[in-house]
Amino acid sequence: MMTEIRQKVLRVKERLYGGLIPAVPVPRYRNGKIHAEAQRSYAAYLCAQNIAGVSVWVHTGRGLHLSREERALVIGTWKECLGPDQLLIAGAGARPDPALNGADRVEAWRRDSLFMAEEARRAGADALLVFPPAILNGLEERERNDAIVEYHRELAEAGLPLILFYLYEEAGGVKYPAALLRELLTFPQVAGIKMAALDSVMTLQEVAFLLRNEFPDKLLITGEDRMFGYSLMCGATAALVGLGAAYPNIQSDLISAYLTRDYARFMDLSARVDGYARTVFTPPMDKYILRLLTCLGAGGMLPSEAFYDIAGFDMREDEAERLRSAIHEYGVY
Repeated sequence: MMTEIRQKVLRVKERLYGGLIPAVPVPRYRNGKIHAEAQRSYAAYLCAQNIAGVSVWVHTGRGLHLSREERALVIGTWKECLGPDQLLIAGAGARPDPALNGADRVEAWRRDSLFMAEEARRAGADALLVFPPAILNGLEERERNDAIVEYHRELAEAGLPLILFYLYEEAGGVKYPAALLRELLTFPQVAGIKMAALDSVMTLQEVAFLLRNEFPDKLLITGEDRMFGYSLMCGATAALVGLGAAYPNIQSDLISAYLTRDYARFMDLSARVDGYARTVFTPPMDKYILRLLTCLGAGGMLPSEAFYDIAGFDMREDEAERLRSAIHEYGVY
């Protein structure tokens, strides 16, 4: 069993290295229902781009809000469209039940999270991206850290490689101290860690330093939409980002330019990606999903009735025009 999981981890790392994994949104009608036809055409479009795979059921796709039937529709569509060398990475986690309290609430969350991981395995996912277990944040530090380790250990039993997720706390993340990260990174099931510290350069630097010096066999995967190029300079060798959900090729080219030391091209591409990201990832930050869907509509990849999000944001015409202008100004198409 351990030999098998090590082989799976190696395969995931090999395919991730130098690659871009878009975290994909879900096209919906205004009433919140998934637009199945748009979902299929979007998947066909994106899988034909220069991507290493996709990540489903994660925040960009409102993964924790999907019903079991919706999860099956989403992952099935992507599974049909992905090529044999492209990865399918699924989010694993759960929303705490507001009707429960204390230990019952945590136990229900844990059970639902493990069920989601098992669903991903049965559906053919190649790896799990672990939603930060923010429900544990209220525990005393030592108890919290032990619970986080045990949670990842249970998820690992699904038999899939794990990608840790360091998300900034304001977005529902968990602050992982170095000692806790060290323990998690020793898991043979862990392929690497996705960083999404947003504006905490120090956090990115410290985790990058830890991997470089103590865990060089683990991948540093950037999820830093607003400091994409810099995160590559810090040591990231792969990306799993929402920013790539509409126009991924320029970001894929950016990764390649850095890894091949084509620094003049890297500087040009980095400036263009940063300009685009400044328009898409701006307060209110959670509106970025609607902005990405709007970008897909601007490029003709989604019909006008399919770029809606369940968060309740509205897209003003002046906002949509800024997105269209950024797409053309920075040449990200």
